[in-house]
Amino acid sequence: MPVMSSDQILEALDPEQREVATALHGPVCVLAGAGTGKTRAITHRIAYGVRVSAYNPQSVLAVTFTARAAGEMRQRLRALGAGGVQARTFHAAALRQLSYFWPQAVGGQIPQLVEHKAPLIGRAARQVGLSLDRLAVRDLASEIEWAKVSLVAAEDYVRVAADQGRPAPAGLDRLQVVDAMRAYEEAKTEAVVLDFEDILLLLADIIGRHPEVGDTIRRQYRHFVVDEYQDVSPLQQFLLDQWLGGREDLCVVGDPAQTIYSFAGATPRHLLEFARRYPAAQTVKLVRDYRSTPQVVNLANGLMARRGAAGMGVELVAQRPSGPAVGFKAYPDDAAEAAGVADAAQALIASGVAASEIAILYRINSQSELLEEALAERGIGYLVRGGQRFFDRDEVKRAMVLLRAAAVAPDDAPLGEQVRSALSDIGWAEKPPAERGAVRERWDNLQALVQLADDLDSDAGGQMTMRELVEHLVERAQAQHAPSVEGVTLTTVHAAKGLEWDAVFLVGCSEGLMPISMAETDEAIEEERRLLYVAITRAREHLALSFARARREGGKATRKRTRFLEKWWPDAAPARAPRRSNKAELAELDVDQLRLFDALKQWRYAIAQETGKPAFTVLVDASLVQIARDRPGTRGDLAKVNGVGASKLEKYGLDILGIVAEH
Repeated sequence: MPVMSSDQILEALDPEQREVATALHGPVCVLAGAGTGKTRAITHRIAYGVRVSAYNPQSVLAVTFTARAAGEMRQRLRALGAGGVQARTFHAAALRQLSYFWPQAVGGQIPQLVEHKAPLIGRAARQVGLSLDRLAVRDLASEIEWAKVSLVAAEDYVRVAADQGRPAPAGLDRLQVVDAMRAYEEAKTEAVVLDFEDILLLLADIIGRHPEVGDTIRRQYRHFVVDEYQDVSPLQQFLLDQWLGGREDLCVVGDPAQTIYSFAGATPRHLLEFARRYPAAQTVKLVRDYRSTPQVVNLANGLMARRGAAGMGVELVAQRPSGPAVGFKAYPDDAAEAAGVADAAQALIASGVAASEIAILYRINSQSELLEEALAERGIGYLVRGGQRFFDRDEVKRAMVLLRAAAVAPDDAPLGEQVRSALSDIGWAEKPPAERGAVRERWDNLQALVQLADDLDSDAGGQMTMRELVEHLVERAQAQHAPSVEGVTLTTVHAAKGLEWDAVFLVGCSEGLMPISMAETDEAIEEERRLLYVAITRAREHLALSFARARREGGKATRKRTRFLEKWWPDAAPARAPRRSNKAELAELDVDQLRLFDALKQWRYAIAQETGKPAFTVLVDASLVQIARDRPGTRGDLAKVNGVGASKLEKYGLDILGIVAEH
């Protein structure tokens, strides 16, 4: 591949991207809206710095949040002539350094890394007298992770969690969480293992306690780039500060309007306060949206109209030609919504849109079942993201073995022909099988490898060898960068971040799902708004939003479309007004009402303990406040309380009415 000149590296950039690429020395803050080419800007910045000898490639460390993003960054840098640059996730970079310095700083070999906390946390919980089911253990694991990435020690957990209004998980009280946290750390020590959070914590500690380690790292890495900076946790920022050691050669890139992982410790505070921390920082805004049509961009901008005043990102400027109008549709029930979306996807495929360029997004995983059934009934292939990883599937593993074997023996045949010959031994054929289900899924996975080989060979001018293909696949496997499988993608909005499709269907745009019913504070509601923004900006051309008025066919049409889209939705009943915060409503309760509220909370805690489920799944605080205020005396009165549906009325109605009567 010919070496690009510095002018060639810059000529493909727009003015704002070029400003980023030529700002070679930090501090630099890039506020990059969705679809504005932030990865292009920062990879060209690194490559330009290397090309003009401002950087030694080995002195640059670029960090991001997913192995896929890091792998894509490495590929782009290699294509730009900067292949020696390290592009890794925070954890991968930290693990590499920790493994190297552990014998020197601690002695012996680094302990084994435990990928799944649940067994250890379950054991720790039992040791402190807690009986938790599988889901409760998972919730407790998430809370322990949050505490560690937020740098909240066990002795501070009760205070910090209370200050932030953070409910304890799994129906536990906060002191029980503290006991479990301490027992978990002891269990890890006894088992001689580390978890993912320990990697960052221990490396930062070693750098702080061993100046020679910090000096060695800082001599190696002089220039830092951090992608998706809005998702940095306090722990990651702390490690980044150790790496920098007071230096300022740092470029950060992010969009505070895409902060959707606050529940896991991410905070946009570091991005929003970057200029305050570094007064000499150069700030560049990327606003030209190359991904989406003006129709999609206008909806995204309208949704986040308040972000400018709040410092929450940039207003996008569409660069693509006009496209179809955004679709809004209300269906009678969930099954009808799934059928309608599947029909619309089928029509798009018939019009020439590839199935792999269509995505159906939803808020929670349980929404996928009806969608899968509707797609299968129409013979439409689909891929559920979040399932088994592509390179972990049996047929893909077997394919890798066969391709490695083919790479050993030189062959003069074209690459595509060699790949097809090798994979035909394990079920690949020119035409897809007539069967659906697992048989078709296996063929789709093998076909994805065939298509990837064709694409790579074409990019290389027909000169790619089998050995080069295998090396490329190994790198993709390490980064879990799966090739496109020809099928409609089904995924949650959280898992869709960083991805894009020609057509996006967003289902379940109703109160209770968008925003989710558990979002009770103003901060949580705003995060739900940002989540919707992320969903909308995944679409390049076709965007359709929908919800179902009832859960089942013939059911009561009680659902309302999301409050976030009331300005744009043409045919749905008005959304209820945003509810005031629980704190404001609690402040208006009198003494007797507060006593009733406390009694209801004690009852809810007992139910949660008995069932092993989080307390909010019984009834959320807002429902308890309404019951305490309205004092329902009959099942009919109780049914009028928000959050008390037929199922909960049947389960808990008599208990609640009894508690109200006692007070």
